[in-house]
Amino acid sequence: MNRSEPLARMSLRVEQDIFAVRQLGREVARAVGLESQDQTRVATALSEVCRVLLVAGADTDVTFRVESYGVPALQVTMAHSAAGGSSRLAEQLQLVGRLVDTMEVDDGGIGTTVRMARRLPSGAPVLTSTKMDEIRAALAQHVPGTPLDELAVQNQQLIAALDEVRAQRDDLARLNAELEETNRGVMALYHQLSDELEETNRGVVALYAELDEKSVQLRAASEAKSRFLANVSHELRAPVTAIIGLGRLMTDSSSDELTVDQQRQVDLIRSSASDLLSLVNGLLDLAKAEAGRLEPTWSEVDLKAMFGQLRGTLRPLATRPEVEFVVDEPTVPTLRSDEVLLAQVLRNLLTNALKFTESGSVRLSVRPIGADVEFVVADTGTGIPSELHERIFEEFYQVPGSMSVSGRGTGLGLPYARRLAGILGGGLRVASTPGTGSTFTLQLPAADQSAADKTSEPAS
Repeated sequence: MNRSEPLARMSLRVEQDIFAVRQLGREVARAVGLESQDQTRVATALSEVCRVLLVAGADTDVTFRVESYGVPALQVTMAHSAAGGSSRLAEQLQLVGRLVDTMEVDDGGIGTTVRMARRLPSGAPVLTSTKMDEIRAALAQHVPGTPLDELAVQNQQLIAALDEVRAQRDDLARLNAELEETNRGVMALYHQLSDELEETNRGVVALYAELDEKSVQLRAASEAKSRFLANVSHELRAPVTAIIGLGRLMTDSSSDELTVDQQRQVDLIRSSASDLLSLVNGLLDLAKAEAGRLEPTWSEVDLKAMFGQLRGTLRPLATRPEVEFVVDEPTVPTLRSDEVLLAQVLRNLLTNALKFTESGSVRLSVRPIGADVEFVVADTGTGIPSELHERIFEEFYQVPGSMSVSGRGTGLGLPYARRLAGILGGGLRVASTPGTGSTFTLQLPAADQSAADKTSEPAS
């Protein structure tokens, strides 16, 4: 594109030249690819600027070029030989500047220069050097028409503009009617939704009220159950303990000798009483945990000593040579926790594993995991189906078809162990596969929970 050479040039000296410049501007705008409305805008802006400059006196040279302002644009430069008055001229042409993209008025060394530009649309033809030469040749043959011809063109443009305005007015009226109809539909839908929302809100409020009532009833029932379990357990412990004591006296060597049948019956009574006492103790412990009466006593627990105690107290339960009972040396020397509750959880898990392991091993270990400590009780027992992993933590629930190798289960050991784990600030989970065995993991925080509880209390 050769921008050094203008597309067209013309001088403005008399009033008739205004029509000629207007016609030439429209032809140039059409040649470079401006749309019909933009052609009219450029021609109107040219005629108005020429009129103002002609009134100011002196001659004006009008030059048409295609320049690039990021995108190609038609630029018209009008060099007025009279100097000064650029600010007043810019004020007069302020409204004209709305017809084009840019309008500049400068005072040059020998006069005043007015520059205006209109960007070419994206669909305009590419203005190569060959195309520019063709446009110059065509514009050189342009013959200006008479003022009457220009007036006729203006009238045609005005009629076209009026038709366009009328079409836009009709479209606007149609859109307004559609918008009004839409608004009526929206308002009807809004009222319908508001009524439905209000009805839903009333239902939600009623549901919340019912839930609150049920929560109060459930809380009262839970408290009543805990009181019942605690009272019944407490009342049963004394007679059950007495039965066990009487049975021991009857089998004592200092008492009268019993027959074989009597010995078997007394042993059965003592065994049943021991099972009942275990159940009563489990119910009492569970009732205390549910009632929130178990408060942990935080201290520094020596895990090596605790593991040794567990190894000694539970060794008598591992009486079958097919089962290897292993308590690993702890890799964590100490832990800030409640020694009694922690030992109770581990004892429950180990006892449960020994009951349901016919062969293989039962192993206790501990390991640090980040900011926590994990106690792991792994066995090679019968295993638990995945769909029952959570149900085994329900009170009195036992896996269907599971047979205890030694002793009887009450279904309270695992629920009690999980509650104690929560009291200690941790959790208890299980991973198990039928026929392979089970792994129970007690995860406790290694940080001082007593200090954490104090810092979490609201300031008074």
